[in-house]
Amino acid sequence: MLVHTPAHSHLSGPLTYSSEQVFAAGTLVRVPLGKREVLGLVWDQQSDQTAASSDGTVSSGKLKPIVGELDGIAPLAIAWRQLVAFAAGYYQRSLGEVALAALPPQLRELSTLQLARRIKRRVKSIDPELPSCPGVFDPLVLTPEQQLAIARFNLDRGPFLLFGSTGSGKTEVYLHLVQQLLATDSNSQALVMVPEINLTPQLESRFRARFVPQFGDHALVSMHSGMTPAQRLKSWLAAHSGKARIVLGTRMAIFASLPALKLIVVDEEHDPSYKSQEGARYSARDLAVYRGRLEGAKVVLGSATPSLESWHHSRPISEGGRYVRLQMPSRIGADAALPLVRRVDMNHQPKKCVISPPMLDAMVQRVARGEQSLVFLNRRGYAPVLHCADCDWKSECPHCSAYRVFHKIDRTLRCHHCGYTERVPRACPACGNPDIAPMGRGTERLEEHLAELLAGVRRPNSISSQWPEGEPVRIIRIDADSTRHKGELEAQLARVHAGDVDVLVGTQMIAKGHDFRRITLVAAINPDGALYSSDFRASERLFGLLMQAAGRAGRDATIGSPSEMWLQTFHPNHPLFEALKRHDYPAFAEAELEQRRQAAMPPFSFQALVRAEARTQDVAQGFLTAASRNSATLAQAEQLTLLITIYPPVPMTVQRVANVERAQMLIESVSRTALQNFLSAWQGILHATRTQSEGRGLLRWAIDVDPLTI
Repeated sequence: MLVHTPAHSHLSGPLTYSSEQVFAAGTLVRVPLGKREVLGLVWDQQSDQTAASSDGTVSSGKLKPIVGELDGIAPLAIAWRQLVAFAAGYYQRSLGEVALAALPPQLRELSTLQLARRIKRRVKSIDPELPSCPGVFDPLVLTPEQQLAIARFNLDRGPFLLFGSTGSGKTEVYLHLVQQLLATDSNSQALVMVPEINLTPQLESRFRARFVPQFGDHALVSMHSGMTPAQRLKSWLAAHSGKARIVLGTRMAIFASLPALKLIVVDEEHDPSYKSQEGARYSARDLAVYRGRLEGAKVVLGSATPSLESWHHSRPISEGGRYVRLQMPSRIGADAALPLVRRVDMNHQPKKCVISPPMLDAMVQRVARGEQSLVFLNRRGYAPVLHCADCDWKSECPHCSAYRVFHKIDRTLRCHHCGYTERVPRACPACGNPDIAPMGRGTERLEEHLAELLAGVRRPNSISSQWPEGEPVRIIRIDADSTRHKGELEAQLARVHAGDVDVLVGTQMIAKGHDFRRITLVAAINPDGALYSSDFRASERLFGLLMQAAGRAGRDATIGSPSEMWLQTFHPNHPLFEALKRHDYPAFAEAELEQRRQAAMPPFSFQALVRAEARTQDVAQGFLTAASRNSATLAQAEQLTLLITIYPPVPMTVQRVANVERAQMLIESVSRTALQNFLSAWQGILHATRTQSEGRGLLRWAIDVDPLTI
């Protein structure tokens, strides 16, 4: 029996309960745990798992009985249980934690009677009669490249990497593959994943338009953390029962119970949002590939800028490749070209210039033609720091080793790590100087600055009847602050699509995945920060983000003017910008992979991070040092000394968050198997070392396998 136990509890495996009734593996039940009654999952018998006395036997007189089964819910399939078991083992988490966290929260919270009522209401609400008009929606005519990709998909087993330029019609390929599957198999199910919640409404509207007329409203459900607990439960039950033929979701959807799964699509597969950063730190993209192999489902990973790992795996089979690469290099439409990339050398622009004169002039021209511009700055807030020039005071967070960001709209200093917020002081807290000023720029300040620069510009003949000719330029900002409340993101995106916006300012949340038809100019402000980062993945993320941002421009071939992307940089001749100018992802990827090969970095090696949190940095690093020292004997016993490298512990980049000190230690190996064997055997040592450190202020520790940030 699996229950949700703490991550580092010694009760991390299955527990044993008594029952007069025999339950099939995968059955959901209610069981007592301490003084509580919790959700349990009947698990497969394992010879080495007992809730036993010291000699390994179970005393039936001491076992607690199962309270009851959750009626109306079929047992979870063996393939689902195997996926959970693999994820728990590979990512070094407890089995119960992964299994129970993968289920809807209301399954854990509702009593058996409450759940039975929910299921009964749901059954009554479903209309068993599907529409009798299968040909209501007429799919778009496919391009030759789309037809070739689909033909190759039908011939091979995969997994597939769909490498398609922005605007090449990858979404239409996904729609066609799902249509093809549902038409040939009346019981099959498809899982389509996107990296972020804000991309789900656009994708869901396209899928509903295509499939609801044919299969009914209940055939398509969404799964993401933005839904209410009741909505998540309803979607999960529909998928688990097989009523839902298509599931759209974020990374959490990889654990959806889909008994007839035949197709998995991972859109924007390169996106780091597919990697969980709390709890079980799993990669939904990697689990999608594993689940496809486990259940015999075909897997499609799609991106215009694939992760270097996926690109490396899709090399020719003769060179060791494991994925099939499907290529769609052309945009849809005879005149739909990729935007021309223009680099502005900021060394030759006026000092402290934020928007260079050439770029401002280009934006004014777009406004005059009734077109839209997107200005991209991946930093929200008004300014990252508030500063006193007299005493050098800065708006540091008292609880974190980071600065509080100045938000002018509500006159607050806000820490983006712990959430600590306070009003902006009238004078410097250190010296009393009333002249404290913002340093740097965020999207809020950029929006204000653009309003000043474009104050004298007027809109042309009305694009939308709501804004008549002669009105000032309409500027809108979309970031995590401006879309905090429910429905705001959808409303703001609707305004952009309707043409009621001339200039869109935002962070990475609008730089990828959106189909903006009227945007013809994209401007990137200050992209240099990641060029010389200590993180070896920084350049990969920057190139992908800029190329995705560039892809928002020129998506409508009917707009006559050529699209452009403007880059303001102090390093215009950097190789990354040279490759971006040519839109040459393969050249960039090969150069980056060669550097990683020489440095023995992933995908040519495998990594894990052990992170520790404590009241002091000394305790956090002391725990990691002791665990490393105690592992030396283990590595020798397992004959892994030459395959495993353990680096000394160091503070994390932001070493203190909410008054908790954080440290990390990197473990590296040229063999994935060797690393997994070492981590599994090391768990006992880490538990023992933690027990020794508990009285000194150690709070928690966690292993992050295949980390994305170091």
